[in-house]
Amino acid sequence: MKVIEIEKPGGPEVLKEAVRPDPVLRPGEVLVRVAAAGVNRPDVLQRTGNYPIPPGASDIPGLEVAGTIIAGSVSGSPYQIGDRVCALVAGGGYAELCAVPLGQCLPVPEGLSDLEAASLPETFFTVWTNVFDRARLAPGESLLVQGGTSGIGVAAIQMARALGHRVFATAGSDEKARACEALGAVRGINYRTEDFAVVVREMTENKGVDVILDMIGGSYLPREISALADDGRIALIALLGGAKAELDLGQVLRRRLTVSGSTLRPRSVEFKAAIAKNLETKIWPLLAEGAIKPVVYKSFALRDAAEAHRLLESSQHIGKIVLAV
Repeated sequence: MKVIEIEKPGGPEVLKEAVRPDPVLRPGEVLVRVAAAGVNRPDVLQRTGNYPIPPGASDIPGLEVAGTIIAGSVSGSPYQIGDRVCALVAGGGYAELCAVPLGQCLPVPEGLSDLEAASLPETFFTVWTNVFDRARLAPGESLLVQGGTSGIGVAAIQMARALGHRVFATAGSDEKARACEALGAVRGINYRTEDFAVVVREMTENKGVDVILDMIGGSYLPREISALADDGRIALIALLGGAKAELDLGQVLRRRLTVSGSTLRPRSVEFKAAIAKNLETKIWPLLAEGAIKPVVYKSFALRDAAEAHRLLESSQHIGKIVLAV
């Protein structure tokens, strides 16, 4: 099979087309003929040598795919050989074939193309487990999404809005702030010209937001603490702004605040399968009816994965970047 492999740690140019043996399936896995694969920040971190591959995972980059099940045991599952699925994987997505744990598969929502379906798993799994499971965003509560036009951001805004929550989002330009509002945020905040903590306080009558989905970390943390409501929660999923921060523990104590962090890739198949079940029950119907829509900014041929990475690192995009395999 044709794949994209990382020749050595470095810039996008180290992504090279290669030929590898077809995957060997483990118990509980199916073989998916990949039609499209999503491109995500962890792929960039892996390419630069800053994201260790979990034990047993493929060294081929790519954490989400869409395609057709062509082999493997599907007995006792709702799937059949020949079904179209999208799936979260721990690696191996940038390839013509991918071994996928059956529990991490989801049906392609009705009416969606393979390119659209491939843009869903990594971001939707991440948002669900962090915003709804870990941070426990409850009915009537509000959410602030940092990086609202990223793949994670467009998923978080739409998911929370569709489930009835008031959503705020930050972005790096007025155009991107308006894009967040078009996706369902009540206010897009240009972090280059506005202080998100001040805006959130003003728009919540000084209460603050209940949950913050944070992919920045670093210097954002003190302002996030000030933007939180009492009993508020921060769900940290990335460190684009740095791994070191000052934390006012007095506020954490007095206002009963919670700061938690997690990464999804190393978690067990059983953990990810439980997320898949929640998504299929609570979010997939909203995709089928159009209340939530995939946002694919641009697609590239598999051989042009380096160009896809350059675009991702430029942060010019709004939504997801996808490889057509």
